[in-house]
Amino acid sequence: MPISRRGLIVFLTSAPALALASPCCGPMTPQGARLAALLDGTGVDHLWLAGDKVDWETGESRGAWNDGRAHTHCSAFVASVAKRLGIYVLRPPDHSAVLLANAQMGWLGSAAAAGAGWRPLPDPAAAQTRANQGDLVLAAFESPDPEMPGHIAIVRPSDVDATTLEEQGPFVTQAGGHNALSTPLARGFRNHRGAWLPGGGGSIRFFAHSIEWPQGR
Repeated sequence: MPISRRGLIVFLTSAPALALASPCCGPMTPQGARLAALLDGTGVDHLWLAGDKVDWETGESRGAWNDGRAHTHCSAFVASVAKRLGIYVLRPPDHSAVLLANAQMGWLGSAAAAGAGWRPLPDPAAAQTRANQGDLVLAAFESPDPEMPGHIAIVRPSDVDATTLEEQGPFVTQAGGHNALSTPLARGFRNHRGAWLPGGGGSIRFFAHSIEWPQGR
């Protein structure tokens, strides 16, 4: 069926937008889909809640803190997911839950982390690509004030486009002041000045570890 002149104009003018909306970082592999399903099943949207005393592995509340402090649990959530996947990241009892995200960031850049299989990634696109391939990817920010908490989150497999990645970063699953199964990194780290800048120029660093999925499950 011949295309009309108007239809051709509409197609040509919309083509750039369609190209921009294409996934930035490769297709989501079956392993990536498996990781996304695991993250969606963590219950982080109602567990590891700020202000609660929590079991770091399950996120279940053990009562509320009443000291007026935030008491968020981003690092405990990351440690729990890593443990479920058979991957070590600094966690209790090897470090207190207090200011654990800062300590995890420092540890991830260490020789011990490299020996445990962690590798630094150069930029947000590499982080999203590795997550889409089914690797465990962490986005970590160490507070410049050692007495203030940092933040850490898991980059989730996503079909985010290049423009959104440039402006808002990869999508993450996280606990913290704002618990979310899926949220842009810019939103997840918005309470930490200098952590995310458009284009990935902030202080967040990315680290990846391969996942050995059990066969036949």
